Amino acid sequence: MMEIRTPKTHKAKRVLEKRAPKLVENGKKTLILHGTKTSATVSSVLMELYRLKKGGAIKYSRRNENIRPFESGGETSLEFFSLKTDCSIFVYGSHTKKRPDNLVLGRMYDHHVYDLIEVGIENFKSLLSFSYDKKIAPHEGSKPFICFTGEGFDNVPELKQLKEVLTDLFRGEVVENLNLTGLDRAYICTAISPTKVFLTHCAIKLKKSGTIVPRIELVEVGPSMDLVIRRNRLPNEGLRKEAMRSSKDKPKKKVKNVDQNDVLGKLGRVYIPEQEVGKIPLADKSKGVKRERREGKLKKNKEEGSASKKLKESE
Repeated sequence: MMEIRTPKTHKAKRVLEKRAPKLVENGKKTLILHGTKTSATVSSVLMELYRLKKGGAIKYSRRNENIRPFESGGETSLEFFSLKTDCSIFVYGSHTKKRPDNLVLGRMYDHHVYDLIEVGIENFKSLLSFSYDKKIAPHEGSKPFICFTGEGFDNVPELKQLKEVLTDLFRGEVVENLNLTGLDRAYICTAISPTKVFLTHCAIKLKKSGTIVPRIELVEVGPSMDLVIRRNRLPNEGLRKEAMRSSKDKPKKKVKNVDQNDVLGKLGRVYIPEQEVGKIPLADKSKGVKRERREGKLKKNKEEGSASKKLKESE
């Protein structure tokens, strides 16, 4: 029986809370893995994906024999690596006679496999095969444009899933404000057929246009490749709803004794405890009480004075 270990220190609790699913997620890191066998093409693709995602990716160079994402029980090692590295996306490269130059792209939810899509690599061109001015080379960690062209990304379910996975893979950290001058790269995805997508990486070159808005030119800097869809696996409906829940769907905390009326607006109900007036002690500091005491003293002094006069007269 598997032992369930609970955190015993505040630091361990903070680490677990940081890794737990959130309504507003942090930037997703990418885990890059090698299969039992990898060709030169697959190794080059994995290395160049790591360079493009540098700072937001972790790459393991050892071969992994126990990872078979589409098979039952073959996800255990993959989920272990995801938990260990806190990565939400993975890229797994392998090469077999049945599926040459193979890539498996997938996403994780709560360190469990959420969905999978398997693609084959064709017509691969590395970074070194492109010649361009190095001054326009994209900077490390810069935010990219991601462009999807073709009706297949809206009509074909497999291409829809590939679009979602590629968007999560390349978009990096989610930010609210963005400096447009820092956008120096673009990923162009073109749907050639219902099962084939052309992916290329371009640098953005700004030129004079005679107006405030500059003219944009795209310079291909690589890598580029054709992705042929082979297999895919969608998440079940319950897991999808849980993973897609946003902060707007969070149930609001009920406020006691407050109602909402269409005419009067917000109405509040105030409860006042029963006031036991008879048991409340009264302070003897009122002006009326002081005056009564003063008048009583004067009256008493007069009576004593008159009594002493009578005694003197009688004597």
